[in-house]
Amino acid sequence: MTETDYDDVRRITRDAYVGAGYFEDPNHPYVQVLTDVEHRAAHAEVWVAELGGAVVGSVAITFEGQRYTDIAIAGELEFRMLAVDPAVQRGGIGRRMVEWIIGYARTLEGIDAVSLTSGSNMVRAHGLYESLGFERVPSRDWWVPDEDIHLWVFRLALQ
Repeated sequence: MTETDYDDVRRITRDAYVGAGYFEDPNHPYVQVLTDVEHRAAHAEVWVAELGGAVVGSVAITFEGQRYTDIAIAGELEFRMLAVDPAVQRGGIGRRMVEWIIGYARTLEGIDAVSLTSGSNMVRAHGLYESLGFERVPSRDWWVPDEDIHLWVFRLALQ
């Protein structure tokens, strides 16, 4: 990703999360976090997916102890804020992005799993993760402080 992609990533992420109904108010504090692409790019590895030369998706990659890490423990790559442009959703882009992440994780020494959190209401995303072999880890689930948002942890052991 380059700085020229920031506005596309911001729009795609906001539109994907708000459009799916995860946040009713586009001014919700977490939507503001999701759209702060500059901060995310400064503290995590941000990838974009392109289709026909246009940015259509993005995701942040992070590891244990890094600023954008929510749940990764030693030996895990965590991905966050996966978003696909609503105009091209259900076309396999999200699946390919997760497959790229898994493939990348397999190349990293000391990484033996991929983890992520997903809102308990993000049912379509759960289906994607489970179809790729991710399993729920309820013992690691957590609640967003001061919010009524329950986050589920999913993990894929790499073999």
